[in-house]
Amino acid sequence: MGRLDDRVCVITGAGRGIGSSLARTLAAQGGKIVVNDLGGAIDGSGSDQTPAQQVVDEITAAGGQAVANYADVSDYAQAEGLVQQALDTYGGLDVLINVAGILRDRMLFNMNEKEWDDVIRVHMKGTFNTSKFASIHWRSERKGHYRLINFTSVSGLYGNPGQPNYSAAKMGIVGFTLSSANALARYGATANAISPGAQTRMIDDIPPERRRAGLAAAQDDKRSPDNIAPPVVYLASEDSDWLSGRVIGARGYEIELVRNPVTEATLYSDKMWGIDEACEEMERVFKPMVEGRTSMMPRPYAHEQE
Repeated sequence: MGRLDDRVCVITGAGRGIGSSLARTLAAQGGKIVVNDLGGAIDGSGSDQTPAQQVVDEITAAGGQAVANYADVSDYAQAEGLVQQALDTYGGLDVLINVAGILRDRMLFNMNEKEWDDVIRVHMKGTFNTSKFASIHWRSERKGHYRLINFTSVSGLYGNPGQPNYSAAKMGIVGFTLSSANALARYGATANAISPGAQTRMIDDIPPERRRAGLAAAQDDKRSPDNIAPPVVYLASEDSDWLSGRVIGARGYEIELVRNPVTEATLYSDKMWGIDEACEEMERVFKPMVEGRTSMMPRPYAHEQE
């Protein structure tokens, strides 16, 4: 018996990296998997059906159940078709995991409009598209134990300087996840986000001079994408009804519960703030708190997604 016996799971971006690891692991736990992958390059160009089909072949050879899907999740109609394939093939949809994404890295002052738009389109619109059509089914069926699992990144949570588009998209996905958790709870659905860290082709694509110290040499299983699977399996299971609207970090041998944004300090007044008074109090109270931080970025921080 597995933790996901007979649970129907759609996984986007599942032809490579973290997505493929999730597909194999969830299938081994009894899940019925729709392996979605357009098969494009890291920058989103091109397409290839081979990666998704290879993952399906591995799963079925091991005795699991899986079918391939080659939709571009940023295309509204294709995303609807992806969800419909799960319904047609397996008769339902219990778990949607949005992993698919691309990179178009550039410093803010060098980024062009297309590099911004393409990353926002794939990450944010793609996540919306699939989630929208999954939510329609869940709202209609109301069987319960539904799971929406989105992928964010520490680049979004803390702001990687070379990825303004990717960072914005990944933080936007956190807000989308929180909204979804509040909206879908009445229909028996939870929504959470995973912030992963693993050695994938996205890290391999970083120029050596830009890699975090020691990253290129990290080849042991601590950097394996397989480390992301255990918390995702739990979130996808029927046991996790209590957990919704949160970000879970997973990297190496660590699983983290990330605190949602909280107010650090509040200045009170018994009347409308004057300009000088407000400026002086903000500097007096807030400045020591801000300057007391040695860094806004945790380790590791760059290109940790997919």
